[in-house]
Amino acid sequence: MKIATYNLNGIKSRLDNLLEWLDRERPDVACLQELKAPDEAFPSAAVREAGYHALWKGQRSWNGVAILSRAAPVEIRRELPGDAADVQSRYLEAAVDGLVVACLYLPNGNPQPGPKFDYKLAWFERLIAHAAGLVDSGHPVLVAGDYNVVPTDFDIYNPRSWRKDALLQPQTRACYERLLGQGWTDAIRHLHPDEPVFTFWDYFRQHWERNAGLRIDHLLLNRVLAPALAEAGVDTWVRGRPHASDHAPAWVRLDPARPPAARPQNRSP
Repeated sequence: MKIATYNLNGIKSRLDNLLEWLDRERPDVACLQELKAPDEAFPSAAVREAGYHALWKGQRSWNGVAILSRAAPVEIRRELPGDAADVQSRYLEAAVDGLVVACLYLPNGNPQPGPKFDYKLAWFERLIAHAAGLVDSGHPVLVAGDYNVVPTDFDIYNPRSWRKDALLQPQTRACYERLLGQGWTDAIRHLHPDEPVFTFWDYFRQHWERNAGLRIDHLLLNRVLAPALAEAGVDTWVRGRPHASDHAPAWVRLDPARPPAARPQNRSP
């Protein structure tokens, strides 16, 4: 079972890229971010023709998340708990073929300091609080998406020119570390501990051509699901296609021969 996350940077302008990737790579589940389109503009017919069911939560001009899957997804929630006044479309959670799959688009936070960075950290705190319930739920859970955090300097081609960016701030990285500390497995880093792996190359200064990238798209598995992790990687060829997003799809493959573990035992206090 292949589960992927892909920041499209606009589903209308990059529908052909999405359909080409779906046809070539055939993920069983695809978590999409930055639809940049209202609900009524989501290309449900084209996605259905490609062989996928879909849940989506759009937003005009920016944000927007979706979960595509071969098996029909069952919606669990359409927002991240903790702030009833937050209207940004950044979180979608569903049950898919026996798994709980959460798709997120964490705020970028630039420029920092400022209100956008404050919102990023507040949203991260809400994610940490919600993830605490998911990680020990007893169900196999995967939380995938564009986290807008470069976890360490090893996850960027050269941190020097990015030191003031919200993606590398100590507060941002500390939130990600706290999240992992709950018991989540960062799939790509877990299987590629010594290999630079990038998921994002911006459009400036030939960053794609020079492989000057960042790793900001992550797939986290809880303790129940982690034993089934067999492979993880990035479909980098997608970034090199005409009119490509500045992200490439990152993915995990779960081995059916290594099924998710049973409900974890209660831990001693």
